[in-house]
Amino acid sequence: MKMAFVGKGGSGKTTLAALVARHLAAAATPAALLAIDADINQHLATALGLSEDEAVLLPSLGDHLDKIKEYLRGDNPRISSAAAMVKTTPPGQGSRLLRVDETNPIYDALVRRVGGVRLAVTGPFATEDLGVACYHSKVGAVELLLNHLVDGPGEYVVVDMTAGADSFASGLFTRFDATFLVCEPTLRSVGVYRQYIGYARDFGVRVHVIGNKIDDQSDVAFLREHVGDDLLTWISRSGFVRAAERGAPQSISELEAANRAALDRIRSTVDGVGKDWPRYTAQAVEFHLRNAQAWGNARSGEDLAAQVDPSFVLGPQRLELARHH
Repeated sequence: MKMAFVGKGGSGKTTLAALVARHLAAAATPAALLAIDADINQHLATALGLSEDEAVLLPSLGDHLDKIKEYLRGDNPRISSAAAMVKTTPPGQGSRLLRVDETNPIYDALVRRVGGVRLAVTGPFATEDLGVACYHSKVGAVELLLNHLVDGPGEYVVVDMTAGADSFASGLFTRFDATFLVCEPTLRSVGVYRQYIGYARDFGVRVHVIGNKIDDQSDVAFLREHVGDDLLTWISRSGFVRAAERGAPQSISELEAANRAALDRIRSTVDGVGKDWPRYTAQAVEFHLRNAQAWGNARSGEDLAAQVDPSFVLGPQRLELARHH
């Protein structure tokens, strides 16, 4: 199951993504798990326990986009070259598909184990990128991976997204089974919720609100007033989190019981979502055709609509077919 964490900058979405990832990794039956930092500010690695100096040494997806495209392309006859692939290129017959936890050249080169969690990072938006690159070209690697990834029960992808509604600049926001919007009990944070929910509902994306930095029941009442039934659960002010932010991380088992229960609620919510592979595939195709017309055809010099395989539906059945060929 694929889950995204979004919210206002400073709301704690990276902290929540790290807590959920660590919680899943430490479960009695360990989950197949992949965490991805797709935020313009790369902090998930440090939230999982690396120092800043260690985090900057992690290999980045954005720096290896050509390698990712070449692998995923496989021998798909509809894709003329890896260079013709864009961030929205959907899989088709002959494409290589991914599982959450497997051995493949992409994971070998770009995924590292951090604090017990397998982690991939897009890479920071550096000063030299200003004026010559768009951050979405970096997170495009994440969109490509998720377009080609088949996940099942007990398998999880946890993605820390860029702040606010910036993710709507691509189809990446439709790539998740559940989207968790981390919301502080403030008007500014609720404003981001309203902006996000307005976009998401147009595409059938269900957003669950996770209250964060909750001090008392008046904070919960404030969130209920402004987000209603979208409020799923909340995380109270946490000595566990504060200790980690001060450089003294503890085992996830030391997290306060009420906050552990909130993480269980998040997991059970994701587990309860039914997979709709035809819809998932159709949304990938929709955004690919939009991008092709808007800029992709002009940039590639090709009609990228020809990359769409009309008979292809992503899902477990495609993995079975691949195994028998």
